[in-house]
Amino acid sequence: MSDRSIQSRLLPSTNEEEAIDRSRPEHVAYSAIRGLQAGFVATLIMTAFRLPILRSLPPSANFWARYVGDDDADEYAGIGLLLHLLYGTSAGAVFGGLFAFWDAERSIEAEQRGLVWGSVYGMALSAFGSQFMLKELLEIELEADELALFHAGHLVYGLALGAWVGSRTEGVGDPEEDYDYGEEN
Repeated sequence: MSDRSIQSRLLPSTNEEEAIDRSRPEHVAYSAIRGLQAGFVATLIMTAFRLPILRSLPPSANFWARYVGDDDADEYAGIGLLLHLLYGTSAGAVFGGLFAFWDAERSIEAEQRGLVWGSVYGMALSAFGSQFMLKELLEIELEADELALFHAGHLVYGLALGAWVGSRTEGVGDPEEDYDYGEEN
């Protein structure tokens, strides 16, 4: 099967006469793949944002040290960063799949929806991370300033994730309007 054939099966149609069925498994699969890419990029951006400010590893190094390894978390810097990248990339795939279903009315452009839903998603992950992962699983209590930066990092993640997914959403609205790059007809 050629790349063009695979792409035509996975990408939603932009033909105005065809209704886009966002619940089609092919569309959800394509959206999840787009989210996987976005999650990878957004995690790199979040990590680049947080490392110089907090000057500490992501809590995934603590997770590895506590549940898998037998050394201090500082000994698992590489594994901690790799796990953090894996978590963020996987969460991006989930976001991509969910994005295919959100905002059925399509009242705003895909890029704007991506930023809004990405922010909400990033903050939901942050709340889960701070309340469950840190407090319950790892028994880590962040100070107020550290917690604010933890949330800020996840907001950066959500914005980057939503911007990537939203800017790559195809088949929403009139194709001529969605992909107008300033070229004259």
